[in-house]
Parts: sequence; structure tokens; C-alpha cells
Amino acid sequence: MMSWANPEFFWLLLLLPAFLVFRVWKFLSNRDSSFIFSSTEKLREIPAGWRSYLIWLTPIIYTVSFILFVVSMARPQLQNSTVERSTEGIDIVISLDISSSMLAEDIKPNRLIASKELARDFIDKRISDRIGINVFARESFTVVPPTLDYNLLKNMLETVDLGMVRDGTAIGMGLATAINRLKDSNAESKVIILLTDGMNNAGEIDPITAGDMAASFGIRIYSIGVGSRGTAPYPVDDPIFGRRYQNVEVNIDEEMLTQISAQTGGKYWRATNAEEYEQIYNEIDQLEQSEIEEIIYIDYEEQYFPYLLAGIVLVIFGFLNERFLTRSPLFQP
Repeated sequence: MMSWANPEFFWLLLLLPAFLVFRVWKFLSNRDSSFIFSSTEKLREIPAGWRSYLIWLTPIIYTVSFILFVVSMARPQLQNSTVERSTEGIDIVISLDISSSMLAEDIKPNRLIASKELARDFIDKRISDRIGINVFARESFTVVPPTLDYNLLKNMLETVDLGMVRDGTAIGMGLATAINRLKDSNAESKVIILLTDGMNNAGEIDPITAGDMAASFGIRIYSIGVGSRGTAPYPVDDPIFGRRYQNVEVNIDEEMLTQISAQTGGKYWRATNAEEYEQIYNEIDQLEQSEIEEIIYIDYEEQYFPYLLAGIVLVIFGFLNERFLTRSPLFQP
């Protein structure tokens, strides 16, 4: 980025019009002088020499050199900026329900795919936070521990699918696995994003107990109940008639999810469609922002010398031109 240390010198360029006016005035005033001789008709037949053209070159050279000198005095500088960032990072674990009910298509294309796509978008928005992923159905396991390798996160997220563990909904186990990944973290803020579409019906750990554990470690839980209200279309593959849909009742234990979120200082949302789902992720993104402190170092590299050198070379050439080649001094009386 180019900048100018002394831009006030550009005001000197206003002298150029005055110089041009002076030259025109001198030229016109010299035309008034005359002397008497027999005839000038024959002189017109004499071809103009090359020196006559060089006469006009001198004022152009001095004008350009003057502009170059002004530019050099204004001191052009190349500005190089270096930004040093320090952040108070956040450790986040996304705990995703992969029970069979996540195939319901009330959120297009289905709950699981929508959850993965929005989790991917959420990861893309983070800057310096460690993010991990764990999944749960009847059991729970960690897919990726908290990491800054966002490409690894997104690649592993693509591999998440139903059938990785036995079917069921062990919300407490999913929370416990996430808590285990965060409890020893020294991050300024520790967060679990819990996504589920059902009620706890499996696992050795009760969700409320898991919520108490999270609170004791200073971990906030943001819970999202995924699914429309009432019934939702669920795909069934029939070996004879092919794929068909049946409406299944949507049962989400909102009271329990609200309680475990509240006791940890978090929040509960219900996502009944893709738009609400996206808004919830955006709100979590705003609630959990890393504090970034920037120190900007600016280095200036002087660029005036090429302009100064070019101006000096032109002045020398202009002087040689008017004194030796054309013998017509610029400021002759």
C-alpha cells in the first residue's frame, strides 16, 4: 500500500501553470520585435533542422523533472502491515444424536444431514477455537477431540452416519463423553452444543446428572431439540413396494433439555425447520465469540529515490540540450 509522508509538497505543482503562462507570454512578447529586410519568401523553402525540434523538448524535460522532484519531496512510502493476534480461545464439543429417528424428513433433506451441514457452516465461522465432535445413540464415542484442524473436523463430520453404534437415545452418555473431553481444558470458555430429536431412553448416566457434572466443571450446554411439532415423515424401505413414508410422532423432552441448559448457564432452542435451525447456530456463534486482541505493526519503505534520480537525470539532459545542442537557454531574456 502506497502512502505519502509529506503530501503538502504537492502544492508546489501549482507553480506549473504560472511557469507555462510565463513561457507563453515570453513567446508572444518576442514576436513583437522586428527588423526590415528585402523578403522572407525564400527562407520558407529552407527545411527546418533537427535542432528546431529539440528546442521544444527542453521545457517539457524541465516540467517533468520538476514533477518528479515534487513527488520525491512528498516522500512516497510502501506501507507493510503486520498483525499480531492474541485470543482467549473457546473449547467447543458438538454432541450429535445419530439415532434412527434422525432420518425423519421434517427438516430437509433429513435431520441428520441438515445437522451435519449446519455444523460444518458453524465450524467455518470460527477463527481460533478448538472444536470437537462426539456422537451418540445407545452408546457414545468421540469422533474428533477438540482441535484447531478445521479441515479434519469437516472431513470426519462427513463420515458420521447412522449405524455407527447401536440404536437408542442415550443423551446422558453423549453429554458425559463431551464433558470428559472438556473437563481438563484451560480454555476461557467451555461449551457443549447438544443436538437431539428424542427422549433419553438408554445409557447408564441420567441427563440431569450429566448436567450437574457439566456445571461443576464450568461447562455451558446449549441444547437444540431437532424436529417439527406433532408428526414427521419417516422413510421406510419396503422390499416389495420400495421407499414409502409414514408419519411418526415427534417426542422431544424439552423440559429436561431446558433444565440441563439452564443449570449450566446455557440455553435451549427448538428447531422445527431448516431456517430456525440455521438461526440457532448463528445465535450460538454470537453468544460464544472469542476475544481477539490485535497489535498492528506498520513498516514504511521509502520509495522517493527513483523519482529523485530520474529528476536529476532529466535536469542534466535538459541542461545539455539547451546549452550545447540547441543553444537556446530556457530563461533567455
